[in-house]
Amino acid sequence: MKKWSLVILIISIIIVSYWYMKSNKAEEAVQYKTISIEKSSLTTSVSASGNVVVDQLATVDPTITGTVADLAVNVGDTVKKGARLFTIINDDLSVSNNKSVASLQQAENAVASAKLQVKQAKEDYDQAKDNDQSSSDQRRILKEKIEIAERGVLAAEKSYAASLADYNNQLSDGAKRTVTAPINGTVSAINIKNGDDLSRLSSSSSSDSAPIIIGDLKTLKAQVAVNEVDISNVEIGQKVTLTFSAVDGLSTTGKVEKIDALGTLSQGVVTYNVTVGFDEIDSRIKPQMSVSAKIITEVRQNIVVVPNGALKTQGNATYIEVLNAQSKPEKRTIEIGAANNTETEIVSGVNVGDNVITQTVDPGAKAASAGNSASSAVRIPGLGGGGR
Repeated sequence: MKKWSLVILIISIIIVSYWYMKSNKAEEAVQYKTISIEKSSLTTSVSASGNVVVDQLATVDPTITGTVADLAVNVGDTVKKGARLFTIINDDLSVSNNKSVASLQQAENAVASAKLQVKQAKEDYDQAKDNDQSSSDQRRILKEKIEIAERGVLAAEKSYAASLADYNNQLSDGAKRTVTAPINGTVSAINIKNGDDLSRLSSSSSSDSAPIIIGDLKTLKAQVAVNEVDISNVEIGQKVTLTFSAVDGLSTTGKVEKIDALGTLSQGVVTYNVTVGFDEIDSRIKPQMSVSAKIITEVRQNIVVVPNGALKTQGNATYIEVLNAQSKPEKRTIEIGAANNTETEIVSGVNVGDNVITQTVDPGAKAASAGNSASSAVRIPGLGGGGR
């Protein structure tokens, strides 16, 4: 019994001493990390991701069919507007062109012949008028011949106009056999080779499968998808910072140029495409590269801001704690304004110079934790390591 009484006494002394020391130490050691309120600025932004696109992209898709020949470019070539890309062999077009030339020549001859008949009819009529022996009936008949010849000229000229229109159409189609670049740019894709039949390729409606695609790399843009909850904050002209996962350390700037009116629904999420123009195009930026964008939606100057970690809530109210003149925490209900991921604007509730508590440091809590570990490991001589 004496042994157990001694054990109980020792344990009691240890427990009482520990809690006494802990209470005093914790009460004395509580410290506060604070910041002194100053006027500052706050930038809010919207994050989005997407790809680099070519704003001016032209598909070379001939309007006539035939066989590809004399392909003159490769992917990556720089071309000027009007440069020859390839030619089209179309025998039917050649035959039609030859026929139109012959038809036009015949129409020209017919007009010339009709005009000659008018001239001859007028000469015959003039001679009859000068001849006193000619009758009035003869003169009437000759005058009718003039009218008939003139109507013949009109008919021949009408036929000539039709032949000329057909000839010009054939000439235009003939010119289309030489396919040229519609814009200045870089050849981005070639989906044909010499000997290909264009009639088979024209059955596809996809612009990606056009015979040749040319893009003006001076018109690169960033197209990013902005979530529906953020799109109302995005406006034309806002500044944007852009980074590229494929190019370490590359960061460039731009401005919002276009905001799509219609959203896109994917897996239950609605996003809106936003087009960003680069202030300068770095040579390392390539079409289709992944891009991350930070769109600056607002910059507020000369305002009171605090770290988000200093904010606390109670019910519907937001508050912070300020060290008063006695270095004691004082609760302040506040009104908040704009915010970003790290800071929040305080509209009212604090003043410049206030020391706002951002973190409470309580070594006593650490001591309690350490004490609990120590007490759980106390071994009394004569007692076993485990309970009975």
